[in-house]
Amino acid sequence: MRADRPIPVIDLFAGPGGLGEGFSSYRDADGRPVFRLALSIEKERWAHETLRLRAYRRLFEGEAPAEYHAVLRGELTTEYLFATDTEQVADAKEEAWQLELSGKPETAQRVREKVATIVASGGPWVLIGGPPCQAYSLMGRARNRGKKGYVAEEDHRQTLYVEYLQILADHAPPVFVMENVKGLLSANLRGERLFERIRVDLNNPAEALKRERRKAGRQPRYSLHSFVPAGDLFGPLKPSDFIVQAEDYGVPQARHRVILLGVLDGFREPEAPIPCLTRGATAPVGTALHNLPRVRSGLSRGNDSSERWHEVLAEALKRQWFKSLPASVRKEIRHAVGRATGEELSRGADYLRTASGDVILNHSTRSHMAKDLQRYLFASGFAKTVGRSPRLADFPKSLLPAHQNVQRGVAAGHFSDRFRVQLESAPSSTITSHISKDGHYYIHYDPSQCRSLTVREAARLQTFPDDYFFCGPRTAQYQQVGNAVPPALAAQLAGIVARLL
Repeated sequence: MRADRPIPVIDLFAGPGGLGEGFSSYRDADGRPVFRLALSIEKERWAHETLRLRAYRRLFEGEAPAEYHAVLRGELTTEYLFATDTEQVADAKEEAWQLELSGKPETAQRVREKVATIVASGGPWVLIGGPPCQAYSLMGRARNRGKKGYVAEEDHRQTLYVEYLQILADHAPPVFVMENVKGLLSANLRGERLFERIRVDLNNPAEALKRERRKAGRQPRYSLHSFVPAGDLFGPLKPSDFIVQAEDYGVPQARHRVILLGVLDGFREPEAPIPCLTRGATAPVGTALHNLPRVRSGLSRGNDSSERWHEVLAEALKRQWFKSLPASVRKEIRHAVGRATGEELSRGADYLRTASGDVILNHSTRSHMAKDLQRYLFASGFAKTVGRSPRLADFPKSLLPAHQNVQRGVAAGHFSDRFRVQLESAPSSTITSHISKDGHYYIHYDPSQCRSLTVREAARLQTFPDDYFFCGPRTAQYQQVGNAVPPALAAQLAGIVARLL
């Protein structure tokens, strides 16, 4: 494969670009890029801004211009950067589109023309991405059922995959990759298993579009494959065979997703084997986060200062709840408070330059109530001593939140892990968009920092490179990270696709 002709990739429902980042970072044995992101489409404002800024950064093999770093430091806006008249700005705008794939004729025509331009050379190309997953997920459907007037069949997000079908039917890429949440396997639509319907539709996109009263330019057919070895190599693939468990492939996170590999019929010999992912060593949280700068949490009420933060932690040692703990846990917490109060920690920043000259992005902390700081202090100290995150039943009574469902959690285990420490020695729990709500499920394992994870730490658990900047307010940054595909896993998927092409 020639280094100057990387394979075009089109990414639909791109989010902040984790799947596309994995493909664009994949290199051949000589270090040359195998793929290039030709188009990424995302409707959300801040995720699109992240995509566009990353597209701009990729255009510079060495150091990026001073204006780019000024944007990261908050000295210039992205609007100012992308208003400049440079070739790189024009290329980044052309690659990253903010657009809702809604089926409107004018939108569909614009996308169709752009894709046709990209694939005009007739060489191989790849379609990647996945429809929005909120309506597919178990949690999302549970929330929506409680809304007045909600009808699952009318939730347009459940049928946005039709936009994906349209590209397949109109342009017939040799290979496609489609990703979604595991809840897709149990979702229903009009009494039918949604996943089984999607499998049939992806086998024959043009026929599916007829049912949706849409036209298709071609009649391509696809065979669907799993990226992981199936349980029964000689039988048909079961829905569960399409689940990829990210922690099995070097990602420091227990993230389980449905990922489909589609291969155009006639593109390769039917009996030719499909390569699979190779399991790697387990990557723990501590290995992913250990060398990031130490930062302290903030106080959400009253004066937020390093001195006041020290006082809140020191006060914990005088509380009755602390005195009631086992001696080993008290020793760990006392040691953590001593370390914390013996140094001046900052709260980090979106652009943080370390003593060694490294730049760390999106590494600023949240503010928490003083009571939550003490809960985090207990939880992380308990986890470090006992080797597991505490359940609500393990908490001293005076530390329990005053929520109605807490006592149910203590007695019956309902949401008993409301405060969850990400253990240093194991992969993290799944990083989801819920991380934007509060930090209770994502407590840092180090009690001397007494806080929830920063955006950068969540991004590292998602395997984003440290120079990947997430745009927007911190809540939007967390949401982007939680919704993304881990780039390190995506790069391994890209390796499978490269072998097929």
